[in-house]
Amino acid sequence: MNSSTYTLESIQSFEGKYPKQLWYLFLTEMWERFCFYGMRGVLTIFMADQILGLSLSDKDANLKYGAIQAFVYAFTFIGGIFADKILGFKKSLFFGGLVMIAGNIIIAVSPQDFFYVGITLSIIGTGFFKPNISSMVGDLYKEGDPRRDAGFGLFYSGINIGALLGGAVCVYFGTSKDYGWSYAFMSAAVVMSIGLITFLFTKKSLGPIGDSPLLDLPIKKRVTKEIIVYIGALVSIPFIFMMIKNTDYTDYFMYTIGPVALLYFIYETLKEKDIKSQKKLLAALVFILFSIAFWAFFEQSGGSLALFAKNNLHSELLSFQINPNIVNNTSNALFVIIFSPLLGLLWLAMAKRKIEPNTVLKFGIGFLFLAAAFYIFYYTRFFADADGLTSLNAFTLAYLVITFGELALSPIGLSIMTKLSPKRLSGMMMGLWFLASAYGQYAAGLLGAGMSSPDDNASLITKLQLYTDGYQQLAIYALIAGLILIILSPLVRKLMQEVK
Repeated sequence: MNSSTYTLESIQSFEGKYPKQLWYLFLTEMWERFCFYGMRGVLTIFMADQILGLSLSDKDANLKYGAIQAFVYAFTFIGGIFADKILGFKKSLFFGGLVMIAGNIIIAVSPQDFFYVGITLSIIGTGFFKPNISSMVGDLYKEGDPRRDAGFGLFYSGINIGALLGGAVCVYFGTSKDYGWSYAFMSAAVVMSIGLITFLFTKKSLGPIGDSPLLDLPIKKRVTKEIIVYIGALVSIPFIFMMIKNTDYTDYFMYTIGPVALLYFIYETLKEKDIKSQKKLLAALVFILFSIAFWAFFEQSGGSLALFAKNNLHSELLSFQINPNIVNNTSNALFVIIFSPLLGLLWLAMAKRKIEPNTVLKFGIGFLFLAAAFYIFYYTRFFADADGLTSLNAFTLAYLVITFGELALSPIGLSIMTKLSPKRLSGMMMGLWFLASAYGQYAAGLLGAGMSSPDDNASLITKLQLYTDGYQQLAIYALIAGLILIILSPLVRKLMQEVK
């Protein structure tokens, strides 16, 4: 089929379970997630490295991790709006990919000297990349197509294959005496380049999906607006740099961006003349607000759990010797890859018997699994030896449990955002979904810092007790959130207007 014949109708009328374009987006996202999760996995341990890293305390490393991750996801909201209004998904994705590559290369040149500059570029790049590829996946399906959830399930597998590979490779390079941090960040740049090349060679098959919404404007006027967006993104570099270096500024930013985003959401919701669309948007907002709490707990994996793995775990897993932070950074992704198809089959079997839980209940169940997982993290204290080192096996079991919580929430969340959003707001709503992650990441950093010992020279036993006490509290909070969501499910279902 010639690229000129790829119409929206022909793409959405595909036969079989998946459109071929999904596989192209799958590969692009897989390599981008290698880059993202590879960097995420080494951020805290690099910043806390007292010899070759930034020599930060555990508390400061947690705070900076939360700030960096918060900005990454906050910019997805901004990137989503620019894609909706000016660039279109394709150009936004390409620009974001280029900026991410530049950021990783700059860090690789000298991690200690250029870390903050490079990470600033990575933040901007991810903001333009991440929400828009998810929105394009949603556009591959007609409204009401029952294959959409399966498509997002496959797409989510691509995310986790990239996370698995990136987590293992970047941690291995970064912590290896033979390589070092520069190799970790350079490997992220290389695979991001592969992802961008994949997109360039396959984007024609997307037809009109992801094109600029300004195609009807004179080309000079359209290009001028696009250039202004690019310049604006680059002008923001010193401001982001400053706010990451000083986490007090991060606080001010997070206090501002959320209310502004909420007001913008209300404005766009009130512009909707269809009352059913307004109710759907309100239902989407409920999912978004609860996801903040979920990610605040879940994202301890990149902060406090990374330091817990570094300091308080034995390196033996089922009789094999392995770096605990490789386990911390890859086990969740591995379990997602293994169990995501099985859980999908379970949902189908339950649907045939008309006992499948609805989307809201699945969200609530996700919180219950999250609570169980953090109770296991807490329970690792009872396996500790006199040196404050505890069981890597129990730690890995907790990740198995937390994976089921993620599978009940995250892939379904991506899908439900596209189902509940009017087409004109799909980028903004996907950006809001990721902005919720920004607040989750921000809260994760604060929670992790609160668990850290105020004494950098504290014993491993003391650190173990402080972190596991914190995990017990998170287990209780997750349990409460899950129960509240389950109780509210009938009301939310009414707002969803029969969307499943």
